[in-house]
Amino acid sequence: MARSAERPRIGIVGAGAMGTLFGFHLAAHCDVTMLDDNVQLARTVERQGLQVNQEPPRKVAVARNARDLYGSHVLFLFVKAVDTLRALRAFAGELDPAAPVVSLQNGIGNEGAIKTALGGAVPVILGITTESSQTVGPGHVRSSEQGNTIVGSATASPTTARTVTELLTHSGLRASVVHDIRPHLWGKLVANAAVNALSALLDCEAGAIPRDPNAARLAEALAEETANVAAALKISLPFVNPWQYVTEVVALGADAKSSMAYDVESGHPSEIDHINGAVVAFGRRTGTPTPYNEAMVRLVKAREALLARSRLRL
Repeated sequence: MARSAERPRIGIVGAGAMGTLFGFHLAAHCDVTMLDDNVQLARTVERQGLQVNQEPPRKVAVARNARDLYGSHVLFLFVKAVDTLRALRAFAGELDPAAPVVSLQNGIGNEGAIKTALGGAVPVILGITTESSQTVGPGHVRSSEQGNTIVGSATASPTTARTVTELLTHSGLRASVVHDIRPHLWGKLVANAAVNALSALLDCEAGAIPRDPNAARLAEALAEETANVAAALKISLPFVNPWQYVTEVVALGADAKSSMAYDVESGHPSEIDHINGAVVAFGRRTGTPTPYNEAMVRLVKAREALLARSRLRL
């Protein structure tokens, strides 16, 4: 992937808040090409570039279709978990077999979706990030830039995972590589399960949840329940106190609603099945009770259905 006379070619699928943040940083030393099915967003990015906070915009290429990313040295996924299969179908059999696919998506099960779309031999790198990114406008985000990204090889080689980490750090992002990414994926799931659905149901910023005693108690119960499922799976989480970890993550993006809140508001299918729903599924598999997470699944799906019916009446 590293070529002395050639800048790395980076493909990014999804030009939303996180795709914009990472694309902006990677564009400093890489040739970045963005792909997004929102035509207006893509045109604005092509014309104005990507911008984080008040930094000068950075120009990137904008793909007309998936074919424009076939020559990528690394392909980053920044679409919602529910969109992974659809977004990757056009890449099947076309990517360089050595080009890793990097998923920093929410939820559990992204590796399986990537392999279903591209085949079991695709080199996959999974990771988490605590970077905050809130959309100001198309291709422009506000970020505290205080987060950290952790990646680990799923079916990619450890050398490839280290190379991806070096790309990120060279671009100004905090990043590290670990031997086993599963504890970190489940650690992120603890935070997502505790906050995302509540933010959507209460229509509030993430930072409001720990400040309200009723919301905080419910979020804490969701976090503890998710940590219990991880323990039943014999996964050692990278923290001792689940609720303390959740509050630390929330503090990095306290003034933003969760992505699930925006999905429910806009009518886009939410990631509830990949977050709280995944906790419920693994809870059933291990015999671990998950009543709080199951309640979140039912409540979010009920709200999605009610909002969908109200839109049809308009």
